[in-house]
Amino acid sequence: MDKRTLGQSGLEVSAIGFGCMGLSSGLGPAADRQDGIAVIRAAVEHGVTFFDTAEVYGPFVNEEIVGEALAPFRGQVVIATKFGFAIDAGGRQHGLDSRPEHIKDVADASLKRLRIEAIDLFYQHRVDPNVPIEDVAGAVKELIHAGKVRHFGLSEAGVRTIRRAHAVQPVTALQSEYSLWWREPEAEILPTLEELGIGFVPFSPLGKGFLTGKIDEGTAFSGSDLRSTMPRFTPEARHANRVLVDELRALAAHKAATPAQVALAWLLAQKPWIVPIPGTSKIRRLVENLGAAELRLASDDLAEIDRADAQIQIQGDRYPAALQRLIDR
Repeated sequence: MDKRTLGQSGLEVSAIGFGCMGLSSGLGPAADRQDGIAVIRAAVEHGVTFFDTAEVYGPFVNEEIVGEALAPFRGQVVIATKFGFAIDAGGRQHGLDSRPEHIKDVADASLKRLRIEAIDLFYQHRVDPNVPIEDVAGAVKELIHAGKVRHFGLSEAGVRTIRRAHAVQPVTALQSEYSLWWREPEAEILPTLEELGIGFVPFSPLGKGFLTGKIDEGTAFSGSDLRSTMPRFTPEARHANRVLVDELRALAAHKAATPAQVALAWLLAQKPWIVPIPGTSKIRRLVENLGAAELRLASDDLAEIDRADAQIQIQGDRYPAALQRLIDR
């Protein structure tokens, strides 16, 4: 697979990474541990070198699965993980916590679970309004100097926060949602990242599965699936939003591809420093997603997608109110 460099950092990764969250939390029942390990190792075999996890996924268990799965490939892959939530020993979340002393404790615990000597990319998972971002960046800077972390990242951070953090410790990558049905980053975030030389790692590049064309208004989500609480995934919203999938399906048929591949190829075509991280628990879906790296969309194709997308009014907020409050502006 082709490689990409995240901004001006020199951190080179596969053009498409692998988001590991869904193997243990967030999108329904957790995958069997050995099945999760198998799909991660299959990703490596297919050229993926960039894997994304977090302490809060599970919590904790996702990092353990990633650590076990990637143990045979040390030095060949890049592992990103995250800090920023208060989590007790029982795995219960108690809001945000990006105090410098907590960041350092999380780093030590993540290193053990991941079975590595240094975290390649350490993201603040969500901006903590109670801790100045300069203190957060300073704590990660100390971890970098100590050899425990190699690169600093932010997630769902706004432009002002990005600039303030970058002035203390250069930010290698921003991870935020970006896809054909969530294009808000194009207004301010992408120009800022380009100016500062920061890479962009879109999560949910397939709209939490919706852009695959496999979800419709009749799809049932379990209570452990975050989509069951999201306004964008009510049956009414799914029915209204399928017009976007229909457009993708039409272009995909013309390209002998799938809607998911077109959606990912569209992202790859936006900037050379964008690296999407789709996730799946199924090897066949993994292979499908990675096929997007070989799909080239011509300028006419991209223009047609933009024209169609501009005519579509996506229905439903992407998060319920409680989660929406965690997004930095």
